[in-house]
Amino acid sequence: LMNAAVAQNVQPAQIAQHCDSLSLCFSKGLGAPAGAVLAGRREFIAEAWRLRKLLGGGMRQAGVLAAAARLGLEQAEATLRTDHHNARRFAEGIQELDLPLFSVNLAAVETNIVMVSITGAWPSPAELCQHLQAVSEEELAESSQAVSVLMFPWSAHTVRAVWHRDVSTHDTELAKNKLEFVARKCQE
Repeated sequence: LMNAAVAQNVQPAQIAQHCDSLSLCFSKGLGAPAGAVLAGRREFIAEAWRLRKLLGGGMRQAGVLAAAARLGLEQAEATLRTDHHNARRFAEGIQELDLPLFSVNLAAVETNIVMVSITGAWPSPAELCQHLQAVSEEELAESSQAVSVLMFPWSAHTVRAVWHRDVSTHDTELAKNKLEFVARKCQE
């Protein structure tokens, strides 16, 4: 919700008005260590409350988490805009590399998510993700730094990269460089 609102430059309420209920997680992009909020009609919330109690859910002294969530909400627009910018920069970097193994649909990069298409049979998305996460002796010798990039094999020909407040502009550049290094090794 928050990423969509920032990307569309609207208030979250403008999107939420079309929903019967919504759940908003305060971790990752908003930066809180944990927590979420559930919103909906009174009857819906009453049933959710009953089920939470039935399943043993609950927390005491949650004020510290609430404070982190509040801070995350207050800083959401600036934080998420940075995430969107970094994701866009990564996607543009892949495009600039002009590698035959990967492509990105820049028009589809609207928020903090980049879907990288893999052309050909090798590497598979899972293999690419393993190579991006691993740090080889050759990489250390060439770049003098250990860079481990976590991406997710999304489908048979796609990997998914997601930005959040803990991924800086510098980290984004390192990830792009790592992808270029791995691509070069895959072509050899």
